[in-house]
Amino acid sequence: MYSYDRLLLQNKAWAAEMLADDPHFFERLAQLQTPEFLWIGCSDSRVPANQITGTHPGEIFVHRNVANLVVNSDLNMLAVLDYAVNHLKVKHVIVCGHYGCGGIQAAASRTDYKPVLNMWLRNIKDVYYKHEEELNAIQDEGERNDRLTELNVVEQVKNLSRKSSIQRAWKEDQRPDLHGWVYSLKDGLIKSVFEMKAGSEVESVYELDDL
Repeated sequence: MYSYDRLLLQNKAWAAEMLADDPHFFERLAQLQTPEFLWIGCSDSRVPANQITGTHPGEIFVHRNVANLVVNSDLNMLAVLDYAVNHLKVKHVIVCGHYGCGGIQAAASRTDYKPVLNMWLRNIKDVYYKHEEELNAIQDEGERNDRLTELNVVEQVKNLSRKSSIQRAWKEDQRPDLHGWVYSLKDGLIKSVFEMKAGSEVESVYELDDL
């Protein structure tokens, strides 16, 4: 049996288990999508949003990329954000990083990862540069990368607050709240490191008046 055949078999077993618990589960799921949360997480296979939060399909709208970045030029992320905020009307947007992130470790190094990955990691390097004094004062590499993980999450939440879609939703609906979390692979627990309630103050240069 090929490895991907195992996934198909496990899918059948999962679907049967869900129907055994709730015969109308898939019928109901197909009718409506009303998640309360948008999750912007890392693509790392060890950090699945539903499993680590104990939620079911339909409860979290998910976007994932390397090192959970909110990048102004990332049309994929911007489309997900626009749909979640303006059409699904989510009440919370969560940026969730994780300790031991390969993207963070790569960005903290001086290794050349070739053009495309270098361009992506540059966003994390900019976070490092912004907090260079604090980070360079941390002698242990692992602890330094953990702190960079936290600071990266903080900066991505701030990037969200600068988006017109977020500011417009804050002005019109007083939602969504923005949350910055970090997940630990060592114990499975999530740590809250930053939060911006709807309507929070945004740096003046990013604040939009004519929404």
